[in-house]
Amino acid sequence: MRKRIEEFAWMRGFICFLAAALIFAVSFDASAGQKKKKGKDKDADHSDQVPMPPKPDVEAIDDDIGQMMAGFQLGDTEMMHKYYSDNVVFVSGAYEPPVVGWQNYVPLYQRERAAFQGMQLNRRNTLIFTHGDVAWASYQWQFDANFNGQPYTTRGQTTLVFNKMGGNWLIVHNHTSEIPAAAASAPAPQPPAAGPPAGAQPKP
Repeated sequence: MRKRIEEFAWMRGFICFLAAALIFAVSFDASAGQKKKKGKDKDADHSDQVPMPPKPDVEAIDDDIGQMMAGFQLGDTEMMHKYYSDNVVFVSGAYEPPVVGWQNYVPLYQRERAAFQGMQLNRRNTLIFTHGDVAWASYQWQFDANFNGQPYTTRGQTTLVFNKMGGNWLIVHNHTSEIPAAAASAPAPQPPAAGPPAGAQPKP
């Protein structure tokens, strides 16, 4: 009987030992898993905080021109304004005074844009130069749309002057001119008095 009691006690002790070991193992795995997860999260957070290297100035300006022209085609003046200085100067190929200031340009753009439907503006041969916090870009463009229900096409060129402000390149001067020979080769109804690049084609 005594031997049986001792065997039972030994068995109970062994079971308790196994149970304690199991609990310790589970706790250790859970703790290690949490630490590992925290380590991963910390690494992930650290990788998210690494800043991306800035784009080269020429590439950034080229992207800005593309975004500005997208806003122009969509009629989104807020989108366009992100790339223009408040005191921007617009000069057209027509014999008329320059338009000074973004707020003075917007109503002209909106009025003339209303005359056209399905506006598309494509550019090519873009050249960009930078010098300190000043840059300038020149490109050719083709403007396609419907004017009074009829197809309308014209071509021209634009020169933009940029100033770097707060890390962003903003357009401070826009000189857009239509090429008369291109307009003559694609007959179209008479545009508004301001002429396409000066108003009806509101200075891309």
